Amino acid sequence: MSSQKTILKLQGISKRYGGLQALDNVSLDIRSHEVHALVGENGAGKSTLINILGGIVPRDSGTVVFHDKEVVFNKAQEAIDAGIAIIHQELSMLPTLNIIENIYMGRMVSSFGKINWKIMEEMAREQMARIGLEIDPYSLVQDLTASQRQMVEIAKALSIDASLIVMDEPNSSLSEVDSEKLFKVIESLKKDGMSILYVSHKMEEVLRISDRITAFRDGTYVDTVNTEESSVNDVIQMMVGRDLEREHIHRTVSEETILEVSELCSSRFQDISFKLKKGEILGFSGLVGSGRSEVARAIFGADSFDSGSVLLENEDVRFQSPQQAIRSGVAMVAEDRKVQSLFLKQPIHFNMSMAQLPGLARKQVVKNDRVNALVQKYKEKLNIKMDDSDDPVNSLSGGNQQKTILGRWLATSPKVLILDEPTHGVDIMAKAEIYKLIHELANEGVSIILISSEMPEIIAMSDRVIVMHEGRITGDLKEDEITEEKIMTCAAGMLSYV
Repeated sequence: MSSQKTILKLQGISKRYGGLQALDNVSLDIRSHEVHALVGENGAGKSTLINILGGIVPRDSGTVVFHDKEVVFNKAQEAIDAGIAIIHQELSMLPTLNIIENIYMGRMVSSFGKINWKIMEEMAREQMARIGLEIDPYSLVQDLTASQRQMVEIAKALSIDASLIVMDEPNSSLSEVDSEKLFKVIESLKKDGMSILYVSHKMEEVLRISDRITAFRDGTYVDTVNTEESSVNDVIQMMVGRDLEREHIHRTVSEETILEVSELCSSRFQDISFKLKKGEILGFSGLVGSGRSEVARAIFGADSFDSGSVLLENEDVRFQSPQQAIRSGVAMVAEDRKVQSLFLKQPIHFNMSMAQLPGLARKQVVKNDRVNALVQKYKEKLNIKMDDSDDPVNSLSGGNQQKTILGRWLATSPKVLILDEPTHGVDIMAKAEIYKLIHELANEGVSIILISSEMPEIIAMSDRVIVMHEGRITGDLKEDEITEEKIMTCAAGMLSYV
């Protein structure tokens, strides 16, 4: 690796936003034919560095040398023209336009004011073929899967002859199958001479696909290591300064049944039956599309079901709405917090208190002192990092947004708490804090349904695991049966452990 040419060198980069020092004298170099991973907790400065590199925000100090030339990008187009393509976590696509238009926006070939669609189609197909994207280039982006949209963004990067592609959490919303496709494309791009800066919270994938890893912590540079010489614990130590254990903790669970689901059926799942004990952490595993979230939403009253029954503390319930579920002591943290849970432009205090507003009012007027007391309680309990609860919730990091949602539902004192991908898109330290909270809640008697696509999370956290495949339960694994092999066998529908 040392003989490879350095194509990008950032040195002494600093950036301050008001009273916040986002980056403090950080450095980073990227070589040709390299996948270089950048890791760090939320707030470590990764996004700020990407925005500086992409000409989105100016740096306060430091130098950027790209292909042996010192550069200053004052706008995004200048970085693009230089050969740097950035694929942001929130994909910047126009959903009502087709693939061709999204790839070549602002660069369409035309004559006499008329777009030459034949040439544009040929150009788009050429870039799509490079990454194995075999779909109609006239397809609207809004009709594509998350994986296909990600591939269109990569095709767009290739179309500008980029020599460096920055991928910010590209795998955050992809299934395991689609992730494998992405990894193969990355390997192919690397062989073709491309350099990739890969930003991710997922340690296992970072160790799998990268050549070197750089860690930031609290806006400062920590170290750069060769991937082949590193372990998950090594990388975590760089990020947070200490080891974070993620071993399974044996717990004694009550025999008291809180929730009993019997033969639940809908168009998306069939014959779902299971029991949830008081204080139990019941994991739900399975491939994307297996029906896990749909079952949870049906129990919570967010979706309907056709037949079957749900008993809560031995009483037959069929919630017609989430409001009914909440009043009965069932709460749910949805998978997509930005779409399903948060009002992004509303204040933090509104997002945290909204499920409890009737109880925070006197004579139908919400009392600010009660709201403030609730926010302060869960800010301290969940270690939510915020400046002012009047700030919009989208000003928080992903981990702190997730904690805000948790605070909202904990304020309802739930008997059953459904957590759908609770650590999706949060950093390793926030994950550890959420894991600790889940255990504390279970020990206090809260019954928890934990839906997760992360195998280590399911194995480490669950007292028992339900595995689903194509809308059916294929596994009901007791503590001593919870292994990666058995979970994956059931998830693939190859064998049943029910």
